[in-house]
Amino acid sequence: MADEEHIRHCMLYEFQLGRKASEAAKNICSALGQDAVSARKCQRRFEKFREGNFSLDDKSGRGRVSNFDQKALQALLVQNPQITQQELATTLNCSQKTISNQLCALGKVQKFGKWVPHELTDNNRNQRVTICSSLLSRQNPLPFLEQIVTGDEKWVLYVNLKRRPQWLDKNEAPQPTPKPDLHAKKVMLCVWWNFKGILHYELLPSNQTITSAVYSAQLERLAQALREKEPALINRKGIILHHDNARPHTARITAEKLRQLEWEVLPQTAYSPDISPSNYHLFRSLQNFLLGKKFNNEGCLKNALTEFFASKSQEFYNRGIKMLPERWAQVVENNGNYIVD
Repeated sequence: MADEEHIRHCMLYEFQLGRKASEAAKNICSALGQDAVSARKCQRRFEKFREGNFSLDDKSGRGRVSNFDQKALQALLVQNPQITQQELATTLNCSQKTISNQLCALGKVQKFGKWVPHELTDNNRNQRVTICSSLLSRQNPLPFLEQIVTGDEKWVLYVNLKRRPQWLDKNEAPQPTPKPDLHAKKVMLCVWWNFKGILHYELLPSNQTITSAVYSAQLERLAQALREKEPALINRKGIILHHDNARPHTARITAEKLRQLEWEVLPQTAYSPDISPSNYHLFRSLQNFLLGKKFNNEGCLKNALTEFFASKSQEFYNRGIKMLPERWAQVVENNGNYIVD
């Protein structure tokens, strides 16, 4: 019977030649005797080799590389959290299996980051901090949130697909779900609201886009709605309009209309839907409401929107506006980075 250590040397030789464990066992038995080594024993030794453990001592720890530089691994993960296991293995000169074991020992798991609207530059972040700080300073001595009228636009689909899980047997394949049409029929919703509720909304005709002229006309209709619903706000306190920096909102024609209406515009930084109440509050709830619904025509869609807006309590709208200071503070605390929620 061949010496066990000699057999382990033979297995390492076969491994370095790139042979499979079963093939290596057959070759060793052919050279050293029919019962020199079993295929299973050879597989266990090959598993150690793949983990980076090339010790031929039979008492060596299973699957552990004693000289592995764990600090170097941690440094690479801090430097680039998106690095792959294969890239780590190449950099640290070990097997991917070793990397997998070490990551497991460190308690590391892979997670996808949430999508954010834009890759913020240092200038973007600085502007966000500056504006949010100024708004917080203004809010502290004299609350002005009840003067805010906020508005935005959102595409609403006629067919809103919802992928649902299926109850199936363990080995049964689920029924596929068709992807949404890239050019699905949709309509542009334009909506304005305050801490009490919806003030005015309209659906843009399919052949029309938002321009400064269109937006100025919408602001005039919003002003009429405010005269009817919020006369005290118009006459005594004054309107503070909150909208984003889209070109139609900042164009000369729009600026002139806002001067005529004598409305103040709340400062809003570019690429900042995370501090826009319509985006972080109203539209998120609306999207959940629309999931799974299909509309045959614009009338049905508009009725559904009216139903949704009416179903929300004043507390819902109040909460959406009153969250602004909290979110401004988060932007400042996060050094201008996005609020991810």
